[in-house]
Amino acid sequence: MSQETESLLRQVGAILDGHFLLASGRHSPLYVEKFRLLEQPPQTEELCRRIADHFRPQSVQLVAAPTTGGIILSYEVARQLGVRGIFAEKEPALSRSPERSEGAAKGEGEGFRLRRGFRVAPGERTLVVDDVLTTGGSIREVIEAVRAAGGQPIGVGVLVDRTSGRTDFGLPFFSCLTLDFPAYDPADCPLCARQVSLTVT
Repeated sequence: MSQETESLLRQVGAILDGHFLLASGRHSPLYVEKFRLLEQPPQTEELCRRIADHFRPQSVQLVAAPTTGGIILSYEVARQLGVRGIFAEKEPALSRSPERSEGAAKGEGEGFRLRRGFRVAPGERTLVVDDVLTTGGSIREVIEAVRAAGGQPIGVGVLVDRTSGRTDFGLPFFSCLTLDFPAYDPADCPLCARQVSLTVT
């Protein structure tokens, strides 16, 4: 199944080979461009079906995700499970308290919050989904937002796990594809040593 998933992602151009500058500042010969998948409804539907089928026995009542790509995944997984799909997003700067604004200025995470009138019923069994797992920060914040709203997170499903299974959310976890992408500090990057052109992601 993993080989089939990787083949599907490569067919739509979502797995790219080259020399990429990641958001972390590290360099990698591989990159997952999730939106090349999300622009293809049939392939997106297929991978969301794998997540939905995996968690179907868990009596999911709600699906939640972080923005931006997660919005599509939350909708589609929820549609296939016959439940609601919501999303969390970063709090706008104007609505932050002075304490939180000061924290953001110091480099602390802004946090994902449920907005737009989204509500979670007390104890509502919530599946958290996302596209590409890199550090897990966004997923953890959505889990906390669901808990703060009174919901019960029951699992995490992602399209691609770039951490090769090393991230633990303390919940049942499923990924359509698990990858171990090499990443290098710029000073130690063999692609830089070979003067391969760098692509900023």
